Amino acid sequence: MFEMPQKVLFKHCDPAGIVFYPRYFEMMNDCVEAWFADRLEWPFEEIHYSGGVPTANIATRFAAPSFHGDQLTLGLRVLKLGTTSLTYEMTATCDGGLRFRTEATLVYVNTDGRPTPWPAPAKTKIEFEMKGQL
Repeated sequence: MFEMPQKVLFKHCDPAGIVFYPRYFEMMNDCVEAWFADRLEWPFEEIHYSGGVPTANIATRFAAPSFHGDQLTLGLRVLKLGTTSLTYEMTATCDGGLRFRTEATLVYVNTDGRPTPWPAPAKTKIEFEMKGQL
């Protein structure tokens, strides 16, 4: 599982100091972007020359609130790899407690926005990641 630390900052919170739920989706995207750069060695700035990886589906359950200053750990695990898509699970925990769990599907698209097969180097790395070999 790929893990990324995330401190809850002032910008993530509502006036009560609790994470405003859309900010979690920004954190999720930050984790996905870090995973592509760090594990797949294919950063978004390179992907976007030939296409992109938009989210096609996402389902999230918020289990407990997070507060300004909390130290979250976001964990990403690939569940399924298709020809043009992948499905991942992501969790956020703090001090062993679950804050959210999400399952999402990304689709690799070309510059016309059409689904296209994963490039071989990326597909191989994703397969290794799924086997715990990266």
